[in-house]
Amino acid sequence: MPLTLYDTPKGISLRLLTSQDTEAYLALIQNTRLPYQAVEPVRDDEFYTLHAQTRRIQERMQAAEEGTGYQFGIFTIDDGILIGQVSLNNVVQGVANYTDMGYFIHPDYQGGGRMTAAVKLAVSYAFRALKLNRVQAAILLSNTGSKRVLEKNGFQAEGIARKYLKINGAYQDHQIYAVLAEDLGESLQ
Repeated sequence: MPLTLYDTPKGISLRLLTSQDTEAYLALIQNTRLPYQAVEPVRDDEFYTLHAQTRRIQERMQAAEEGTGYQFGIFTIDDGILIGQVSLNNVVQGVANYTDMGYFIHPDYQGGGRMTAAVKLAVSYAFRALKLNRVQAAILLSNTGSKRVLEKNGFQAEGIARKYLKINGAYQDHQIYAVLAEDLGESLQ
């Protein structure tokens, strides 16, 4: 049985996406394509096909087996609907011992603290299970919702990465946020 992380007060669970989630994941990214166009890379229509997403999830499953990345689906506890994703990408062990985090949630499920809870579960997994030292995230300067999610989870702003990612067709500046295991200290116990 796959590992599932729960936040029952917020009504969500996190578990690694599998091949059985491909159709639900495809529907999620198709439904969020337009609402998130301004904060996402430009992707061709092929990206939004079952074939492409089957391959993508298989690649993410392989990354989890190798310990280099983890793609968690955010599900509602009551009815098991896939409403978002939290990813731990580019996991580096050893001297660096960190990961890059990315996340999104369907606009219909924004508010109510679900995204904050999902990030908290993923950060806890990174520090407890993976024994990482640092989780970092890069967000657009205008993305105040993501800033709040990160700050509520103990992330601190560290600086601006100039023209860091190509978003909506243009390289854009991103605010780098990070949280260290020691920042959360006893709350991880």
